[in-house]
Amino acid sequence: MSAQPLGVRSLPMALRAEIERIILQGDLPMGERLNENYFAEKFQVSRGPVREAFRALVEAGLLEFIPNRGVFIRPISLAEAMAAYEVRAGLFALAGRLAATRIRKEEVIRLRGLVHEMDECIKRGGDGKAYYQANIALDAAILAAARNDRLAQTYQGLVKELHLFRMKNLGRADHMGESNREHAEMVDALAAGDEQRAQDAHFNHVMNARERVLEAYAAKTD
Repeated sequence: MSAQPLGVRSLPMALRAEIERIILQGDLPMGERLNENYFAEKFQVSRGPVREAFRALVEAGLLEFIPNRGVFIRPISLAEAMAAYEVRAGLFALAGRLAATRIRKEEVIRLRGLVHEMDECIKRGGDGKAYYQANIALDAAILAAARNDRLAQTYQGLVKELHLFRMKNLGRADHMGESNREHAEMVDALAAGDEQRAQDAHFNHVMNARERVLEAYAAKTD
């Protein structure tokens, strides 16, 4: 993958954004050690800004620093993921409730389009990567419709920590089908402006996703 132009942003901030993008696209696995020299050469910068970018990503929860060993993509244990899903469910339920009374017609159209896009991914035989990208876009659109920046920032920070764990456990067409039927219910509730229905649909979706991850994890360890 070619590096993106860093532009005129603060160099450590620009590097952080680029390295985060690489991590969140799943190009590097959990537990992978990151090499300062590699990224310095990749972006044609000194090691200092790369080190600052790494520190910022450690604070964000995407990387971990191990003394005398280096910086690694932070692995997420099953127990950590399950706890994070519970918090995510509460935040997403609130987003759904707020969005039910704040969403605009064009945003509903956008959400329905994303649900259709995910259906097409399933029809293609379970295109997990494309499905996941559309899923991320749907979550972001719902958070935007809630019109609460603090909620969106808190939710997105948590989701970034879960990102690699979610990608690792996605891929079953039956799970994608169940998930997208829940997406459709969420969008229907938002379109109807029903706060309680939207809150319940968003909460149940994340908790059901938690159960699907447990099921997938159990199948892989049998």
